[in-house]
Amino acid sequence: MASGTVVTTRAKKKMLLARAGEQALPKIVGMAFGDGGVNSSGTVIPHSADSNALHHEVLRKTVDGHEVISDTKVRYRCTIGANELSNTYISECGIYDADGDFVALKAFMQKGKDADMEVIFECDDTF
Repeated sequence: MASGTVVTTRAKKKMLLARAGEQALPKIVGMAFGDGGVNSSGTVIPHSADSNALHHEVLRKTVDGHEVISDTKVRYRCTIGANELSNTYISECGIYDADGDFVALKAFMQKGKDADMEVIFECDDTF
């Protein structure tokens, strides 16, 4: 995910414990989308690293897949189908792991989703 993305404290803790050999690191399995990433005047509302939720989630989906971009980047892809979130303004998304915990959250300017179009979101996990 790009600049302005918050990596959650919960995700950082899981990485530290996995590196210490105390637990396995659950894989990324899905993306969630919301319409609560901006206030009534259109200003982006950042997420807290201590949060484990979008401001207002409207859809959660399994990722379509991932692509290893480099030694330090993996790109996750998720498609919102033509029949999903029709006439909705999407303004936040997050990637979550197999435990259901958010790894990263991002709020952004509203993106309109027409009823007859498919939209693909890509989120980069970068170190």
